[in-house]
Amino acid sequence: MDSYEFNKFAGWGLAAVIAVLGVSIVSHEIFLPEKPEKPSYIVEGVVEEVSADAAPAVAEKPIAFYLASASPEKGEAVFKKCGACHNVEKGGANGIGPNLYGIVGNTHAHVAGFAYSEVLAGMKGKPWTWDELSAWLANPKGYAPGTKMAFAGIGKAEDRAALLLYLNSKSDSPQPVPAAPAEAAPAEAAPAADAAAPAADAAAAPAAEAAAAPAAETK
Repeated sequence: MDSYEFNKFAGWGLAAVIAVLGVSIVSHEIFLPEKPEKPSYIVEGVVEEVSADAAPAVAEKPIAFYLASASPEKGEAVFKKCGACHNVEKGGANGIGPNLYGIVGNTHAHVAGFAYSEVLAGMKGKPWTWDELSAWLANPKGYAPGTKMAFAGIGKAEDRAALLLYLNSKSDSPQPVPAAPAEAAPAEAAPAADAAAPAADAAAAPAAEAAAAPAAETK
């Protein structure tokens, strides 16, 4: 094959490559894939991103709302999630986490000799109230960013309430269980007042007419 034939075939090959690349680029621009607003297939364990415009989450009620219907017996079953790292018996040794005997009503970082994470050590002396413990159990890393505790948390408030009752029973001096705060009654006063206004107007109208009639007759 002489140089002319070689150059001709090489030119055709180069042109074909350029054409394929051009078609690929153009087709990609025309058929640009769009990410769906919501995935058609939900992968278990993948957290869906929440946009900044999403409606704010409804604030959870204080844990006292759930304590009345909870039981320490159920809490003992919930504690199995914690038992691999924590001891709850009086005088028991620390595990990966500190001994939790007498934790309810005690203070943060109170167990002598346990190597708390820096963030919890910085909270030393802060009371472990029912609500503080509930917030910690719900989301340890959210409550104390930087904690060494790898537990993801207990999302269900009913389970946390039961666990707290169980932990409270593991104490020399169990704390009083707080009563659920009274929920605000529905705003019925305003509609009642609105309903009273037309009634008052209706009653006033005949009275005004009765007073006006004699006056008109005297003229």
